Amino acid sequence: MMLIPRRSLLTLCLALAMPLIAQSAPPATVVDAAALSDQKQGANWLAYGRNFYEQRYSPLTQIDTQSVSKLGLQWSLPLPRDHSLLGTPVVVDGVMYFSGSWSVTRAVDARTGKLLWEYDPESIKHAGDRLRIMWDSNRGLAYWKGTLVICTIDGRLIGLDAKTGKQRWSTQTTDPSKPLYISGHPKVFRGLVLIGNGGTEFGASRGYVSAYHITSGKLAWRWYVVPGNPADGFEDPSQEMAAKTWTGEWWKFGGGGNVWNGITYDPDYNQILLGTGNGSPWNRKVRSPEGGDNLFLCSIVALDADTGEYKWHYQTVPGETWDYNSSMDIVLADLEIEGKTTKALMHAPKNGFFYVLDRADGKLLSAEMFAKVTWATGIDMKTGRPIEAEGARYEDGEELVWPGPLGAHNWHAMSYSPKTGLVYIPKQELPALFNDTGVKMVDWRSPYFGMDTAVDMGLGGDVPANIASSSLMAWDPLKQAKVWEVPQPEYWNAGTMATAGNLVFQGGISGEFAAYDARDGKKLWSVNVGSGISAPPITYEVDGKQYVSLLVGFGGAGVSLAGGTALSRYGWSYRAQERQLLTFAIDGSKPMPDVGAPVVPKPIVPADFKVDMELAKKGSDIYTNTCVICHGAGAVSGGYAPDLRASAIFATPAALKAVITQGTLVPNGMPQYKDLGDAELEALQHFVRAQAAAGAKATEAAKEKEKTAAQ
Repeated sequence: MMLIPRRSLLTLCLALAMPLIAQSAPPATVVDAAALSDQKQGANWLAYGRNFYEQRYSPLTQIDTQSVSKLGLQWSLPLPRDHSLLGTPVVVDGVMYFSGSWSVTRAVDARTGKLLWEYDPESIKHAGDRLRIMWDSNRGLAYWKGTLVICTIDGRLIGLDAKTGKQRWSTQTTDPSKPLYISGHPKVFRGLVLIGNGGTEFGASRGYVSAYHITSGKLAWRWYVVPGNPADGFEDPSQEMAAKTWTGEWWKFGGGGNVWNGITYDPDYNQILLGTGNGSPWNRKVRSPEGGDNLFLCSIVALDADTGEYKWHYQTVPGETWDYNSSMDIVLADLEIEGKTTKALMHAPKNGFFYVLDRADGKLLSAEMFAKVTWATGIDMKTGRPIEAEGARYEDGEELVWPGPLGAHNWHAMSYSPKTGLVYIPKQELPALFNDTGVKMVDWRSPYFGMDTAVDMGLGGDVPANIASSSLMAWDPLKQAKVWEVPQPEYWNAGTMATAGNLVFQGGISGEFAAYDARDGKKLWSVNVGSGISAPPITYEVDGKQYVSLLVGFGGAGVSLAGGTALSRYGWSYRAQERQLLTFAIDGSKPMPDVGAPVVPKPIVPADFKVDMELAKKGSDIYTNTCVICHGAGAVSGGYAPDLRASAIFATPAALKAVITQGTLVPNGMPQYKDLGDAELEALQHFVRAQAAAGAKATEAAKEKEKTAAQ
């Protein structure tokens, strides 16, 4: 008998066991075109809409209509430095990646929430004057073969090593001298990454999308949404075609069309589908004075994915003049239409119509209203054009129109369940009074790092409570009809997610995160997270366990730009609640974190300050041009930025000057306005003081009304 040394025996045992260990360990996921085309796998959430098809549908069934009642908090990650959290995390092999405020990006263990690494692109330091037209938020990131791609509000695209968070490359996708920003998410496909930008309201903007090589960040191709000056020649035949639909000297105003969201890669036709933006400026009377369809504004445009060459388009709003961009998500699905399977796309843009198109050629298959619409009475199926209502273009200078600029459906993602055949839409109804009687049509000039749309929507005044309504709506895309609808408060409720467990998940303005039966809309489970929700949820599986995750941090243009009493009354004030990443699972037992109580700002009304209404009127114009995009309509903050009516800074001219013209709060994201003099600051102070007095008066009146009702 031969004796084997103990160390040698251990080595031999390990050698024999290695093949078994290798067989039991799942192989690492290669995130490529094949993985992103796979609609059956559910363990990972590989992209913004889970995969190329943008359905936001998961085949996981562990959490279903029966087990969802057992859902509880599994883990949470506090995010004290974050504010607006709108993004969709990505999960690959048990690691979750997400981008927060100012595109600070983190990787965490998806089982426990343990932080693995963090990367800060220092967006504020890169912004400069562009900070004037930027928010802190973005909607997500992308993953391709070990490279994580993020975008920054100041216009950069950055490739990171997914394992370490180390920067691999960085590319500036916009001209830093122009008022452009990125608030959306990058789209990856076939070794390229595509990105657009925003900025239509803040300068002479000409929209475009750019594709970059994901290994190096070098430009592969670029396509412009609207044509430039014909005297300079056209970049491609599509620009020459589009120029025939414009009038006047549109290029001096940029034209617009910025693609800030709504990008889908279609693997079945190897094409990019773009949802293009609104005009620059909004008012067509200014940018294209003799009319015209103004291609390719407010359109779905198909481009060859390899070259960026134009293939086809469908324009949802010819000659748009209401900010009815088509930058909402474009969902792909195989639909049974007239007895045959059609590779279709579904689209519910701001304008209130739900569209189904054939992806092969862009042919319109059907279109119906899914919300209140007064600008048009329907869609002519012979021409594909909207049947516009008389007077809707505010031809006489003023018109009340549904929907308003925030749209019947904004960027908050809808989802589609192949199991139920239904689309789940976060619908909202909020009108706007368009008025251009004070606009100089001939002498109007584009702003430069300020806001001017060449039409007034009353942003100098408050957005009162109960002026809007919203709902979670289940829509049948074949019958073009509502199946069920759950009413919700106000507007700006978050995006949805559907699962094979016959569930639809959604969060909202009230702070409630809920699961509904996808078949009839019955609420089956909910939890109050203690703060308003703007981001959509995701679901994934690790080690046989299904999780549901959600970023909590109220934000987005509806909160910052519109805001008003409609949103401020919920108490999600600036930095009042700590932001969170929450993850739920069956039998999760962790207590919900205490994020801070709701706080409704109380306007300061100094007894010794007398408002000069003439100065306040001048201050209103300055406020709308410089402050409204963050501090809210009528200086009533929806929670993104401090409520200026309750700010002590506006009590003294010295404090006001230090913050606004000297830039003492730039590190916090508050821009500097060196060009505002003492006279402008005084006017601004009087406007805010006037709004504070009006707010205090309204509060007292409401209290008296409640008191009387109680008696």
